[in-house]
Amino acid sequence: MVFSVIGDSDSFVPRPWAKSVFQTALIEAAKCAGDTWILYRGNDYGVSSIVWSAYRKYGDMEFRDKNHSVPMNDSERRVKLISLPGETASPETNKVYDVMMYLDINTDKTAFLLDFEVYVSQQEVPFLSQTIDLKLPIPIVILACEGDIHTIEHIAKALKKNIPVIIIKGSGKAADLILDYMENTELLRKKASVLFGIRFDEKTLKFLTEQLEAIAAASDLVGVFDVNSDDPLKLSNIIGEAIVSCWATAQILKTTGLLSDKNMKSHSELQAVRTLPFLQSNGYVQIGATVSGGQICKSNAILPKEEEINKVFSQHRESRAYVLDTKYSSPTSLPLYFYFEYQFLQELKKLKEYGHMLLFEALIANRCDYVRVLLDHGVEFKLWNLSELYEQTLSCKDCHFKKDDCLHTQWLLKQIEEKKAEKVCFSHRKITRKIQKKERKNQLKKLIADEGEQEKIAESAKGLCRKILGYKESGNNDNGPKKCVDTSDILLWAIFANRREIAEICWLRTDNHLVTGLVCAAVLQKLSKKANNVKEQNLATEFANHAKMFEDRCLAIMDGMYEEDDKNAIDLMDDDVNVWGIKSSPLTFAHENFMYDIVAHTCSQKNMNKQWYNNLAPDLKPFLKSVFRKPAKFFAAPLTRYMYNYVMFFVMLVFYSAFVLTSIGDEYYTLDIAKVFEYYVYFWGAGDLIEELINCFGCLESKGRSHRGYFSRLKRYLYDFWNLVDLLSYALLITALFVRHFHPSTNFTVARRMFSLSLLVMYLRFLEVFLVHRKMGPTLIMIKEMLKDLLYFLGLAVFVVLGVGMYYHANLWPDHPTIWSGNWINWRIWTIIYYPYWQLYGEINNEVLEGEELSGCTNDTNIWKTDTSINRCPQEDWTVTAVAAIYMLFSNLLLVNLVIAMFSYTFERVQENSEKLWRFHRCTVINDYEQRLPSPFNLLTLPYRLACCPRRKGGCRNKLRGI
Repeated sequence: MVFSVIGDSDSFVPRPWAKSVFQTALIEAAKCAGDTWILYRGNDYGVSSIVWSAYRKYGDMEFRDKNHSVPMNDSERRVKLISLPGETASPETNKVYDVMMYLDINTDKTAFLLDFEVYVSQQEVPFLSQTIDLKLPIPIVILACEGDIHTIEHIAKALKKNIPVIIIKGSGKAADLILDYMENTELLRKKASVLFGIRFDEKTLKFLTEQLEAIAAASDLVGVFDVNSDDPLKLSNIIGEAIVSCWATAQILKTTGLLSDKNMKSHSELQAVRTLPFLQSNGYVQIGATVSGGQICKSNAILPKEEEINKVFSQHRESRAYVLDTKYSSPTSLPLYFYFEYQFLQELKKLKEYGHMLLFEALIANRCDYVRVLLDHGVEFKLWNLSELYEQTLSCKDCHFKKDDCLHTQWLLKQIEEKKAEKVCFSHRKITRKIQKKERKNQLKKLIADEGEQEKIAESAKGLCRKILGYKESGNNDNGPKKCVDTSDILLWAIFANRREIAEICWLRTDNHLVTGLVCAAVLQKLSKKANNVKEQNLATEFANHAKMFEDRCLAIMDGMYEEDDKNAIDLMDDDVNVWGIKSSPLTFAHENFMYDIVAHTCSQKNMNKQWYNNLAPDLKPFLKSVFRKPAKFFAAPLTRYMYNYVMFFVMLVFYSAFVLTSIGDEYYTLDIAKVFEYYVYFWGAGDLIEELINCFGCLESKGRSHRGYFSRLKRYLYDFWNLVDLLSYALLITALFVRHFHPSTNFTVARRMFSLSLLVMYLRFLEVFLVHRKMGPTLIMIKEMLKDLLYFLGLAVFVVLGVGMYYHANLWPDHPTIWSGNWINWRIWTIIYYPYWQLYGEINNEVLEGEELSGCTNDTNIWKTDTSINRCPQEDWTVTAVAAIYMLFSNLLLVNLVIAMFSYTFERVQENSEKLWRFHRCTVINDYEQRLPSPFNLLTLPYRLACCPRRKGGCRNKLRGI
């Protein structure tokens, strides 16, 4: 692509305009076009200075501190700035191509620019591939900013030569004069006279009118970009429309041969030759002359040497595609080869056969319009392109994957599973080396030998997805090797690359929108958390927003399904679907990944009601009456198990309380009733612990439970507050059991304390029974969330308490001999934290802090140094009272009110989402009690359940299924 920027002038009075918008639009359009030349006059004022400043900013952003060291002929410098002949180039000549021409003394420099533009527009480059006899002219466009009467003349002559022109509206001077004339010809004299001033005469007006009339006659080749209202990314669309309109008008799109099998090489051979029709330059530009500082050509050279230009423009290689904002892209947006390649293949009816080449480039360039149309036409993405797709979009070429932490997407994937991430991001390089090695040995036939490696890349991407979410592979449904990629594979790539529009296109073409959308949302949410952990806030926000989009789409699907057919919508929440090796149902997957909105949806709630009441009446009174009408369903319902389990739990608490209050002592073994109490508690605890282990590790997984890894199940189990309370109660009960029977003290004091503490925790654990209640459930959730705030507060307060306590002790009891002497209950640390801790609640203890005489203490040094059991009396110190006053002010007015404010915020937050949170926790209870048997009766059925474990290959259930 060639952009010719004109408009340098001295004849008009300048006025300020949005130059930064034009600079951004120019560079963005240049990057969209692949390898691009920007022609400008090379002056140090006017439009030339604007273009140079834009190019300098582009170099600084593209190459950062290496901008001054990267030469113009470097392959990575895709946008090249070229100054025109005879003008003063920028001092940094190594950054600007300077086309130095020795012209005849009578040669007009402006005329040379036009001749050069015409010459460029007449040159052709191979299109699609050098193996296909199809060529297109080099796309060139003139961008007109500001300008004078010579600029208007230049535009008029260029339009006659069928060169499109884009006028930058809002830049003033000649550019705005042209647009004003095209809108209202009667205002020409007034506006032109103001611009030209006293030098404007009738002769000039006549000449100007002729040029403007010529421009108006070719208005179909004129595009307008408004710097005051248009988005900078829109310029590429305007340029593309102007070029396509120009070529269509001139009918210069010609082919000299048809696309036939004999004209097409094998795909493996085409891989070595990229098929992009962009002008390239691997060396210094020598167009009939020299580069700045080079040797001088013949002095009589007026026009460029055609062989030199042909050499420059005939080269082409792969361009680094720029990711466009699809909001401003259209079929004629740059790069233009999308438009013509699609049109050409469609006319020859070869789109399905060779369209994968265009689909590959469209995916990289984020051209969603072409991706959508190509997929609609049945174009299949080839498997061998998948590795290159991952490498060009995810792999960081400038980052050392094994050495540095680049904090990009590939690095995040590396932290999840290094081997699979390396295979996904870097396998293409290894495969390319193998291909090149085979070519040197003349043994390259096809890529079939590498198809197995390509399939491993696709499986590695799916494995990364499962690893992110913590799932095991549930089975492979592929039927042998494949050469084409499923739409779901492209969708997974779009998720990792965070291509929102392409992800939506591919998602709509999957078999199951709901589960696939939930998996996509969960993966993006996990990636967002990973990015946030490494402080990549922008990347984390992008992933989070993308995840929210998928979750909203799933909610919209559920709304539509429920309105159309509520019964099937409710049943669908339990249907298992396999997505990337993850087999799960929508409700189960949403619950396992904490998707509160999905779980709280009407479809999910009604599905849970069916499970909770076992398809009986979803109300307590009719449900209880069904015990006589449908006893089998009643006793098999999770609600019945839930109630029966907590009835047995309450009986256990009664027995446990009687045992703790009366049976732990010297007369223990003489009380037969005490043995009954104790044994019941032990059996109940053993049965309940076994059920908790089953729920945690899934060895006896219930219906609809996903194939999650054991570590993921353990994390999910420990995330639940009530499960932590369960584990604490089991730990205390087991500890009390060992202390009672294996380390009994004289009066069983320690055992009694452990049993009592275990009983206290179990009473707290019994509160879970109220979690399913619609009114009391949210209250328990608030208490749990406020407990988290309290723990954060205590983490801060402990350092304040320790600091103040140390000051108290050092000045009230100076030169204390030891802190850790004696039994642990007599350690001095308890005295240190005692007084400041109780001061948090308003207990002042002035007698101690003021050093007044207390009973039971002594000031005799010889006594308390030899006998640490005798307390030492505190000494009077006025600074202790002062510090205590400040501490009381700080703790009671700041710290305590801070935790109250935290509680208030948590209360409002939970209250706002109370229904949603309650429904989610209710789903947890329903899943737990779907196949849970009450303790201790579950011990009786444990052997049968182990024999029928679904995870055992020889289990009875699998035998019945024929597995």
